[in-house]
Amino acid sequence: MMKRDETSSAIAMSRFLALLFAVASGVAVANIYYAQPLLDAMASELAIDHSTIGIVITVTQICYALGLFLLVPLGDLMNQRKLIVGHMLLSVLALVVVSNAPTIKVLLAGIAGVGLLAVVTQTLVAFAATLAAPTERGRVIGLVTSGIVIGILLARTFAGIITDFASWRAVYIVSAGITLLLAGILFRVLPNIERERTALSYLQLLRSMLDLFVQERMLRVRGILALLIFAAVSILWTSLVLPLSAPPFSLSHSEIGAFGLVGVAGALAAAKAGRLADRGLGQRTTGVALTLLLISWLPISFIHYSLWGLIVGIIVLDFAVQAVHVTNQGMILRKHPDSRSRLTASYMIFYSIGSAAGSIASTTIYAYAGWNGVCLLGASVSALALLFWAFTRR
Repeated sequence: MMKRDETSSAIAMSRFLALLFAVASGVAVANIYYAQPLLDAMASELAIDHSTIGIVITVTQICYALGLFLLVPLGDLMNQRKLIVGHMLLSVLALVVVSNAPTIKVLLAGIAGVGLLAVVTQTLVAFAATLAAPTERGRVIGLVTSGIVIGILLARTFAGIITDFASWRAVYIVSAGITLLLAGILFRVLPNIERERTALSYLQLLRSMLDLFVQERMLRVRGILALLIFAAVSILWTSLVLPLSAPPFSLSHSEIGAFGLVGVAGALAAAKAGRLADRGLGQRTTGVALTLLLISWLPISFIHYSLWGLIVGIIVLDFAVQAVHVTNQGMILRKHPDSRSRLTASYMIFYSIGSAAGSIASTTIYAYAGWNGVCLLGASVSALALLFWAFTRR
């Protein structure tokens, strides 16, 4: 059993362990994105109107935000290996509930549990940042974040393929099995680092998150940027299934899910943003990425003229969002080594609020203004993010 220590912890972060963190984080976060390409199938089977089916995503993201506030800070108080494995085992139970849900109420209850426990991803990010050497922290965060992004993107492809061959329920059964397997591997491989005893109670721990928010201007600024960029992402991916599954496209679930694959290239390229943050180029990287995010909505809006335009737009959008996201985390997690779980949780609460707001707004706008309305909404949010960065960068 090891004691927590900045010098010795750096030795513990081998490349294999960093890759394992990336895989585990990707699998955990994928659980909250499987539903996006399956909304029409869920709506049809459970008799839910298409204009309100976005509530499945919204409930997931709201509960994810609750998990960030209530569960992730425990990483600064408890043994992180036990915390990570425990959350993953509980996730298995929540996934089983979703896969067997007979009604919308049971589905929402199960999906709430999935969202709440998927925050183990952020506990993994904070633990990886602790184990990484200070000079390589941005690179390690970039690698783990790439795993998260690839998990998000491949979740849609995986869900589409499994649904076409079996059903949407099978997606969650398979995920439960994978999550259970990973929980066993992590229990055997993760370093067992005991926390130094602290006088902080659980309530004081939660209250200290508010103190960090008040004290750290960078956390506030980068958090608002996260809210805006992930609202833009959610606006795209929540509603994309609706035009692609309808005439004239009438694509299958696996074909719609395959669009997630095109964003992988952008996500992998964005991983290098962490190295730029290590070199002090975080602000410049943010400005360029936010400009690309705004531009990406132009080719995305051409969906009815060319699917190639949509593909280009998705690649640019995913690259831009993840470059900002990696940069944000690299800049924030340099501060307060003993509070990284709380810093991560505070930052990701903004992400979750943005994702939830984007999901419900996207399906509502689509019902009234179609795809052009969705693209206008996404471009407006992206423009607001760019303006906010310009006014706060100094």
